[in-house]
Amino acid sequence: MRYLVNSREMKEYDRNTTETYGIPPMVLMERAALAFAEAVRSRNLDAGRVLVACGSGNNGGDGYAIARLFWQRGSRVTVVAVGSAAESPENRAQKAIWKAYGNPVFAAIPEDEEYTLIVDAVFGVGLARTVEGEYRACIEKMNAMSGCRIAVDLPSGICADSGAVLGSAFAADYTVTFAFEKLGTVLWPGSGYAGEVLVKDIGIDARSFLGNRPSAATLEPADMARLPRRRSHSNKGDYGKVLVAAGSPGMAGAAYFSAKAAYAAGAGLVRIFTPEENRSVLGCLLPEAVLTVYSAGEPDMALLRDAMEWADVIAAGPGLGTSDGARAIVWEILKNADVPVVLDADALNIVAADANVLSAAHTQLIVTPHPGEMGRLTGNSVDFIQNHRKAVAEEFAAQYNVICVLKDEHTVIGLPGGMTWLNLTGNAGMATAGSGDVLTGVIAALAAQGMTAGDAAAFGVFLHGLAGDFAAEKTGMRGLMASDLMEGLRSLKEENIPCGMEINDEQI
Repeated sequence: MRYLVNSREMKEYDRNTTETYGIPPMVLMERAALAFAEAVRSRNLDAGRVLVACGSGNNGGDGYAIARLFWQRGSRVTVVAVGSAAESPENRAQKAIWKAYGNPVFAAIPEDEEYTLIVDAVFGVGLARTVEGEYRACIEKMNAMSGCRIAVDLPSGICADSGAVLGSAFAADYTVTFAFEKLGTVLWPGSGYAGEVLVKDIGIDARSFLGNRPSAATLEPADMARLPRRRSHSNKGDYGKVLVAAGSPGMAGAAYFSAKAAYAAGAGLVRIFTPEENRSVLGCLLPEAVLTVYSAGEPDMALLRDAMEWADVIAAGPGLGTSDGARAIVWEILKNADVPVVLDADALNIVAADANVLSAAHTQLIVTPHPGEMGRLTGNSVDFIQNHRKAVAEEFAAQYNVICVLKDEHTVIGLPGGMTWLNLTGNAGMATAGSGDVLTGVIAALAAQGMTAGDAAAFGVFLHGLAGDFAAEKTGMRGLMASDLMEGLRSLKEENIPCGMEINDEQI
């Protein structure tokens, strides 16, 4: 896994590196400049004519060191000092070094100049106020330039913690960030301003946590070693039984996608609890599934309870509708389930009438809302949720003691009292009907195979995104359909999972 840090954490780890291990800030700045230059070289970017805009803090100090390094390597470099705030000691020292070589510092970007590389070193991770005045004017002028734009550590104007745009923000083609990726370059809308993010080592690593590790992380391909394995001497009962309570008359597809995804993600047995009207179509589409059908107008609660007793995991909601019968099914599951439950789609719309019912459940709950559903659950606007997704997911998880999978471009998985996961797999082609139903089935399947509910949620989202990336390579994003995700899931073969790796369970 890879850690994602907020501003407070990054400042603490920077300080620990200096105070505990004795690495001076100026040394870290010099390493940052070298790492930045290496990133530019690795992407074959033209550094023939460079503009560096420096603020008054340590991000600006990085900028002066970067400017000097490019100048010493033969680039034509223009340095602009933005703003009149008091300079940090390291910024003042780096600026003095730049000027000692006889290089000028301009108070504004020279007019009628063109640059091949535009470097933003105005603000770092500590920005917490709206960008205004000459700062805003400088950022907007750089955004209007034709050269390649590259941010130092974080695009200026982006909140390092939430990804929010603080008035105006630098629109980078690349962001070279140091030690750890910042949450602001992963969360929307900051992710749209960061461009390609390159994480570079400058000497700050996990030893600088001093026992206080970051609160957020993302999974990587190497983490697939933790997925449940198939054993040579086993049977279908060894891989879990998933009950999918889904579908309504005319909505058999949602039940099909969730159930088939559960099989594609490794579940041994899948049962679908669905109206009688769906029997024939589901029997043809997915003969591997066990069908338990009921009258749509009056679900048989005895049949549902029998199915719940059979199951190792229950997934409820896709295509279920919000009828009185659908409500009865959701309430029955919430009140009486003693196995992990995944709630999606219509189950969430039903719960939204009184989210407090979540607190009454006596089992592990995983909820998988998209921003619209989250708005109905919390009463917040979609705009508010989009700009505070990590905080919203974490607060909802803590308030109701559930695992909250807040879906979006980079889905946030909030665990009550535990690690927050952000998913970086997947693509825009997955914004298609049925994609969420597939995710529900994948999460349920992993939980049925013995993963903790938290791990099942995080890995389910991760695998769902990988399946979407595989499918997009085959079909392109424009025409990607939920059915293509099944092929993607089934193509994540065990022989492609790294073996023999040492994974620290305490880190996951």
